[in-house]
Amino acid sequence: MSALCLAGGAELVRVAATVFTLAWTHTIEKVPWQEDWRIEGADLRLVEVRIKGSGAGMEPAPDARLENGFYTWNPADDRRDRLVLRRSPAPGVGDWSLCVAGACRELGEIVGADADPVTLAPCPD
Repeated sequence: MSALCLAGGAELVRVAATVFTLAWTHTIEKVPWQEDWRIEGADLRLVEVRIKGSGAGMEPAPDARLENGFYTWNPADDRRDRLVLRRSPAPGVGDWSLCVAGACRELGEIVGADADPVTLAPCPD
């Protein structure tokens, strides 16, 4: 089974998953953003993006459709070898959530509160 590796600070954590969701709240607009990802070989593939609203650099794609209160679309530029996520130590700024099989945890819980940045990539076999 594929696994997702999270590297942050001195931590390297392996999460058993082939699909996962990254979720966060935009710090200015306070609007939820969600991305569904799939591990495909040595790549991460962005399958679907959902945002609850728009503004401050987070406009939906031109082909987005409104579903259950979220603008939803499937991005064309969908492959990455890794994701590098910056985290803020500022109070009141939410963390990234990693959701696997319906269970969500903040990155700070997984790799440590001070880890910045956090890199997500398929684990080597």
